Amino acid sequence: MNFCVVLVRPRDPNNIGACARAMANFGLSDLRVVEPFPPVWREATSAVGATDIMQNAAQLHSLDEALQDCTFSLAATALRNRAVVQEVITLPQLNERLATAATEKVALVFGNEKTGLSNEDIERCEAILNIPTVAKQPSINLAQAVILTCYELSRRTDFTPLRSVSKPTDAPTDQQKELFLTAVENLCEKVDLRNDLSLTQRLSFLRHTLARHPLSTVQLFFLKTLVDRLNQRL
Repeated sequence: MNFCVVLVRPRDPNNIGACARAMANFGLSDLRVVEPFPPVWREATSAVGATDIMQNAAQLHSLDEALQDCTFSLAATALRNRAVVQEVITLPQLNERLATAATEKVALVFGNEKTGLSNEDIERCEAILNIPTVAKQPSINLAQAVILTCYELSRRTDFTPLRSVSKPTDAPTDQQKELFLTAVENLCEKVDLRNDLSLTQRLSFLRHTLARHPLSTVQLFFLKTLVDRLNQRL
């Protein structure tokens, strides 16, 4: 499934740049801008790391033109003073709803900073995307709305992040970890460290610490050697 972000009549080039940066953060690249207000919008300084998205963005004359190749479109709106007939999808429901949609190209349509999408723009889309907020502050800044939506899409199972926390490729066995923990426990006993805990509690504490910060076999061997030598000297 592919996604495009459509900005309808945005006024501030820096908001367009911030939207492009949000897209780049979460792996989206298809930006379409309908009737941008300033003539120099591609030069926005806020598009940090996303200048390619800005330069390749399609500048279009109408929302109809922007949606030509899309198979499903969602109009992002706060629903304030709106009488809508389309399906309303809240942001937390977005991925679940898309999982049931037989669609290839999804358009995420956002209005300008001052007035949002017009009623005609909303009616042109197949469904409504609503970001839940408190009643006192029903609207969200354009760039913030885009980044929240892009983040929600990044929670899809098929999303591949650029960076991820690497796991040890050579994980130690449970026996190796227990030998290390026994050596650490002996050292704790000798230096009266965490003697407020019983032996069972201290081992449990050490196991949980090791589980939260997994080590490779080489790293564990190095630390165990260090602890063994300290035990020998004490």
